[in-house]
Amino acid sequence: MRIYKFNNLSLRNKLLIIYICTVFIPITLTHIAYYHVTTNNVRTQKMNDMSLSVKQIANDFQTAIDDAVGISSMIYTDYELYNLLETKYKTTIDFIHAYHDYFGDISKEVSLYPSVHSIKLYTDNDTVVYAGGINKIDTLVKDSTWYKESELIRSSYPVLIRTVGDSGKHDMFSLIREMDYFVSQNSTQKILEINLESGLMYRIFHDVTFPGELYLLNEKGTIEYTTNPKIEWSERKYPYKSVSLPDDKVIFEESYSLPYLNKWKVVAVTQEHVLLEDIKKSRNFILYLALINLIFPSLFIIYITSSLHLRILRILRHMRKVEDQNFELIDGVDDQDEIGELTHAFNRMASKIKRLINEVYVADIQKKDLELQRKQAQLSALQSQINPHFLFNVLETIRMRSLLKKEDETAKIIENIAKMLRKSFIWGKDWVTVDEEIYLIKCFLEIQHYRFDDKMQYQIDIDPEAAKCLIPNMSLIPFVENASIHGIEPIKGKGMITISIKRIGDTLVCVINDNGQGMEEEEYERVMQSLNEVANIGEHVGIKNVYYRLKLHYSNQFEFNIISTKGVGTTVKIIFPFFEYKN
Repeated sequence: MRIYKFNNLSLRNKLLIIYICTVFIPITLTHIAYYHVTTNNVRTQKMNDMSLSVKQIANDFQTAIDDAVGISSMIYTDYELYNLLETKYKTTIDFIHAYHDYFGDISKEVSLYPSVHSIKLYTDNDTVVYAGGINKIDTLVKDSTWYKESELIRSSYPVLIRTVGDSGKHDMFSLIREMDYFVSQNSTQKILEINLESGLMYRIFHDVTFPGELYLLNEKGTIEYTTNPKIEWSERKYPYKSVSLPDDKVIFEESYSLPYLNKWKVVAVTQEHVLLEDIKKSRNFILYLALINLIFPSLFIIYITSSLHLRILRILRHMRKVEDQNFELIDGVDDQDEIGELTHAFNRMASKIKRLINEVYVADIQKKDLELQRKQAQLSALQSQINPHFLFNVLETIRMRSLLKKEDETAKIIENIAKMLRKSFIWGKDWVTVDEEIYLIKCFLEIQHYRFDDKMQYQIDIDPEAAKCLIPNMSLIPFVENASIHGIEPIKGKGMITISIKRIGDTLVCVINDNGQGMEEEEYERVMQSLNEVANIGEHVGIKNVYYRLKLHYSNQFEFNIISTKGVGTTVKIIFPFFEYKN
């Protein structure tokens, strides 16, 4: 895994990283955090406000009901009212006198409670006059909805129930209570009905602002009142569970634990996006603030960093020109900071290098160029010692005569000799592939095998990746020739020449080994020392020729080594830079 160092990054990328890490990311994260905190705070505040609104609605409703319950408790414990409804009157006049003496005071008490609309009394005393708020408990009353629904519990505590109002719908709320407080006054059935103001529920549920729908539910989960215009709550019983609520609903609930409102509750339903309406209004402000905090520091940092970056790039461009021996000076340098001093130093260095090159380097190059030409002349003289054309003609004549005489093996060897000679005299081609070089080596070894039969054995091992590598022309065959002529031929037994060519990384490793007679130590040292004698080629022409050509082509980017032991053999190892042949 490659690990990038910070110092390997360009200056522009370093400045960009500094800007991102110290300005962009902190400011962005700060504003994101600020936005989320503000959103949560606004949402929490909105939730608290809505919760308070629901509590206020629940409290207002309870206050109105408590007023009615207070009146019912006062009437429920009024002995004179019991006496009025229990007495058996002989004449209607007697009841009217008793009614006016008592019921007028009750009407005055009711007027003190604005939430109460009227009071009705029901009795089965046949001697009273059913008028002025006093009604008879007859079959019609007993068959009414409010009578049946409150029958089981109205004797224990008041029962809040919806009754038929002036509109003919069940839109009036009434408090029903059985009058059975005094045991001695229970000869007749007495029921108290306190009707609440018809507009009371509208005022309670609509005067307080709530961005959603409100529901008043009884203990069975039935909607008794709602602000939802789609629900006809006054015409039929509508279960709350059947209401279709939005997916992003937010629900507030306030429950009652009073006996007469047991398990009743006020439910408020709103949507999540309503809670965030206020934050949406301030989102633009947060965005503008973030842009201001980003743009002004960014512009200032860009101005400062561009001053550094552009001037350093200018120095770098002129330094790259120096690589091409263009020593152009940087003009208009008046800065007094560190980069300005660096620019002055570069101008001084470029002027001095240019002067030194003109004085020393050019003269040295000319000298080396003359030396190179002299070596090339030596090689050319060596290569042109004979004119090979007449040899090719002679060999071709011999090969044709051998074929006519059915001497195929002799013709094949002559063909190999001609190919080898033709290849060896083509000096205009400086580079060949490993395959081409091995082809020439095989021709030579086949000739030697023909000459010496089983005495001359050979083995060639070439890495497939190395076959197309480029090497200098005739850089291996001289060593194979030496191994055969000077190594194997003088010995009495069988000889083996092994050639191994492999690619190892970015290098080509060539090893030529023989088990011939080897060299004496003095001769070995003389050969190795001759490689450093540049002036005269002299002896060991083949080895020195290859070595000097490798020097010319690769300079010091190759390795050359010879190991030879008398009676054991000789090993030549050459390591080339790997250059693959491409059309």
